[in-house]
Amino acid sequence: MPGEPARKLTREQIEAELKALIIDALKLDETLPEEIDSDAPLASAGVGLDSIDVLELAMAVHRRFGVTTEGDAATNQRIYTSVRSLAEFLEHEQARGVTLTPSEG
Repeated sequence: MPGEPARKLTREQIEAELKALIIDALKLDETLPEEIDSDAPLASAGVGLDSIDVLELAMAVHRRFGVTTEGDAATNQRIYTSVRSLAEFLEHEQARGVTLTPSEG
């Protein structure tokens, strides 16, 4: 309702949103969200994303949540290590006042 404070997303909700975003943004149509391990590395043997995929994911996260990572390469590498590390970053941003809302549908 208008005028009501936005409900904060839980870590589990953020992780679910990220898994759906990975599947959608990278067109992994044969993958189900529950098949993506939150602790698996996003790159190489884990989820299997290459550097271009991670860049596309970063752009999708920006479009979806309105947040960007502006730290150095090492910071970005740490944030984009896994779904869980990315969810932790978004949860921290939410605690700083960024409004994260669940997607429609």
